[in-house]
Amino acid sequence: MQSSDIDMDLQEFRGILGEALAEGGTQPLLRLTDEEIAILDPDSLTECVAPTPRLTELSGQEREWVYATALRSLVSREAVEVANIDELDAVLRASSANAAAAGSAEEDIDGAAAASAPSGVDLDMRVTPEVSLALALRRTAARALAVEQHTSSGVTHMLVYVHAEDLYLVERITAGGLHMFTLASSAKDAADMVLLFVDPFEVADKDGPLEHLTLQQISEENVGRALNDAINSALVVGQTVLLADAPGPLLTTYATEKALWTVYVEEPHASTGIQARAVGKNTLRKMITKLIAPN
Repeated sequence: MQSSDIDMDLQEFRGILGEALAEGGTQPLLRLTDEEIAILDPDSLTECVAPTPRLTELSGQEREWVYATALRSLVSREAVEVANIDELDAVLRASSANAAAAGSAEEDIDGAAAASAPSGVDLDMRVTPEVSLALALRRTAARALAVEQHTSSGVTHMLVYVHAEDLYLVERITAGGLHMFTLASSAKDAADMVLLFVDPFEVADKDGPLEHLTLQQISEENVGRALNDAINSALVVGQTVLLADAPGPLLTTYATEKALWTVYVEEPHASTGIQARAVGKNTLRKMITKLIAPN
């Protein structure tokens, strides 16, 4: 099997993208599922920070079958081109027939590593430029912003891969394992997506006084009544951290029915300590933009 061509000339693509984004602005790129990413870039399952929540729910045998289905989807959507499609089709049809005859999904497909090549078929596979671009940009960013959104419905994720002042890849991941990729042309545009992610009900209203907290106060839950109430009544909790060579800032948000509080740490053991306050939309946008924008 020939691997997906994700080691492309990034400088060339960045130049092309910079021009395209300058004309059209921030724009959606594509959508992929957990299992489609597993086929296109299997190494990313262990080497990338983006989670694959759907795959974690499946057994090894179940993964083999959803991988085969995902490959069909990629081919039908023309996201990939398989040169030996006739050979692949024959094997997939035979596998389906065998599974139906067995009356179960216990057919041996030669291991999960062969997910993109059922029954040992060696695929001659090429992917579209859009797919190659998304896979390359999510692997090669020097810095990334990782965001978790916690609600009563579960946890969803967003990652902002920082490449240049006019090029950011934003990846939003649903609890069901759908990855939605967007190309952003500015730190502000990327920040606006993060802002709506951590404040989906747009309750950030106005800035309150800045409060300085200590680790002892937090461990003892002695953070003041207003912040304590916000923590206990939050409908959406956001955890935002900058991933880089050196430990980066950590921003936690608590969105209630009426307000949004932030708890911010610039870096471990920072002289500025732990800062907490209720914030308005503009201040929250500035905080997020500062995390995203390259130095």
